[in-house]
Amino acid sequence: MTTADSALASAITRLLRPRTIAAIGGKTAVRVLRQCQQMGFAGELWPVHPRRGSMAGRPVFRSIAELPEAPDAAFVGVNRHATIDTIAALAQRGAGGAICYASGFREADDGAALQSALVQAAAEMPIIGPNCYGLINFLDGAPLWPDQQGGRRLGPGEQGVAIITQSSNIAISMTMQRRGLPIAYMITAGNQAQLGISLLAAAILDDPRVAALGLHVEAFDSPAGFEALADKARQRSVPVVVMKTGHSERGSASNLSHTASVAGSGAAAEAFLQRLGFARARTIPELLETLKLLLVHGPLGSVRTGAMCCSGGEAALLADAAEDTGLILPELASGHAASVSATVHPLVTVANPFDYHTFHWGDSAALNATFTAFTCGNFDATLLVLDFPRADRCDGGDWQITLEAFAQAVQTSQSRGVVVATLAENLPEDRAEWLIGQGIAPLGGVHEAFTALQSAAMIGANWREPRQARLLPAACLPNTPVLLDEATAKARLAEFGVEIPPGAIAYSADEAVTAAASLGGTVALKALGIAHKTERRAVRLGLSEPGSIRAAAQDLLACSNRLLVERFLPDSIAELIVGVHRDPQFGLLLTVGSGGTLVELLADTVTLLLPVTEADVRGALSRLRCAALLEGHRGKEPADLDAAVRAILAIAGLAEVECGRLEELDVNPLGVGGWGRGAVALDALYRTREAET
Repeated sequence: MTTADSALASAITRLLRPRTIAAIGGKTAVRVLRQCQQMGFAGELWPVHPRRGSMAGRPVFRSIAELPEAPDAAFVGVNRHATIDTIAALAQRGAGGAICYASGFREADDGAALQSALVQAAAEMPIIGPNCYGLINFLDGAPLWPDQQGGRRLGPGEQGVAIITQSSNIAISMTMQRRGLPIAYMITAGNQAQLGISLLAAAILDDPRVAALGLHVEAFDSPAGFEALADKARQRSVPVVVMKTGHSERGSASNLSHTASVAGSGAAAEAFLQRLGFARARTIPELLETLKLLLVHGPLGSVRTGAMCCSGGEAALLADAAEDTGLILPELASGHAASVSATVHPLVTVANPFDYHTFHWGDSAALNATFTAFTCGNFDATLLVLDFPRADRCDGGDWQITLEAFAQAVQTSQSRGVVVATLAENLPEDRAEWLIGQGIAPLGGVHEAFTALQSAAMIGANWREPRQARLLPAACLPNTPVLLDEATAKARLAEFGVEIPPGAIAYSADEAVTAAASLGGTVALKALGIAHKTERRAVRLGLSEPGSIRAAAQDLLACSNRLLVERFLPDSIAELIVGVHRDPQFGLLLTVGSGGTLVELLADTVTLLLPVTEADVRGALSRLRCAALLEGHRGKEPADLDAAVRAILAIAGLAEVECGRLEELDVNPLGVGGWGRGAVALDALYRTREAET
């Protein structure tokens, strides 16, 4: 974050927590005033309109100049052209900041110039938008918001979560949630003309009443801004969850390499969030439930979870969800299992997940004994599945007994308690709020709950490690990328320590036969200057007889005037793809995965952002579906994993050195031999923006 950005983030506080609010405009301004009145805003409300006498029961000021003083915050609800003049007047008056409600700026065909003029008019005054609804501060009762919203004002001493979104409609929907999630701030960023999500989020972190932060991101406003946000979130111990939506189209030039076809902008965003230590939510329910868990318990030490229910069907649901999300439901130690068994009916089998049956249903003391015994296990969190019946048709008394028994148990065992309803609507809002007050996380949906637990553990693991290095610069030379032939590409790889097959260049069939004889054994012939040789039938493998070598060379010379003759190395345990390609926002991405001709079909890859560490590379390889093959599947010889890691780090090192020129590099396959036999770049594609001479 630059010095200017830091100053701007600090200035935003006046806008976020205003003592005086000016509402400028007509109908939308009236709605803002009424929202402030309904929420009990304690500060001054100043309507501004050139002709009206009163608005929402308040006397109206004819202009910004007539206001008693510069407002801390202003809602500007006039048309797009008038917005620019209004923002200029507010900035000149020394206002704390403004919401720009009008649309028709950068998102419109003719609006780019207007948006530039708007930013210029604001000068150093913070503005949110344009093309947005604004913000709601539920902590201080300050809604700069021109519509209905379903949130409640938080009480003194109460913490909540902050949510920032680029979509005003999604923001409205999230305020209407009935999941018991206390929202401290709801902010819509709109076009992010001046204040991007990263700056707004950094400013929100200055409020100690915010316990967790949720972001809905369509596009990252600034990778450097998000890196600074990650640092600040760590320093303030505020976990962050991001719902990333939308995927950028890849340019046609990037389709040259296999890497680009399997690692697009979606993979880049995923890698960026993981690098920052931000949890990823893929749906609004996942976002809200993860925020709720983090609000109550914060990051977790691991994914070791204990789970209880009173149904075999629910136990199966829990087991399946654990497998799908990577959550661990560990077996109970013998002593722990015995202590639980002593509290239940003899017909009950003690396991994890634990179906405690309904023999003691409605018996508070018996349930408490069972829950206490179970929650004393070595778990980072213990969850209880409980779906309340409909209050309008049924009696939920026994369910409340179960809930209170669990609350008493987690208090006794000093464990992290989680109550999960298989259907979110089966956990009433008032019960969810009660549970939060008891220090228990109320979550709706088994999948959402397990995703939340896994995310909390991921954040905890990230916070225990040092922050990763900053991303490499994304800027590159403006020159048109050129394709290097395979021989030149491999020579560059060898300079950085990547093993390549012994080989030579031939310009005729006779030279090819001579080169093959000098290499000895079986060879491969390849036509140079062709990107995808297999598809173009520009490669011949496993040749050993002079006659077959001559015939293959004559055939290949028809499509290229130069041939690469290499020693054929067929005994790989596994084939990997190791690729680097350029993302317009994040710079160079490193992708590793299952290689060979079926790379797109297998789609077994992990993408990382540069620079990387050895731990990053080993972690990526362990997440591949082919990891078992590398480790020695079903008693087969394991691959030389250390050599593969060294080769990948060497390729990453080349990319770091060449980051201003390298466009893409595709090593496919990287042949990994048996243990101790190394890893060899069997094919390479290299495009670079070489400096003009």
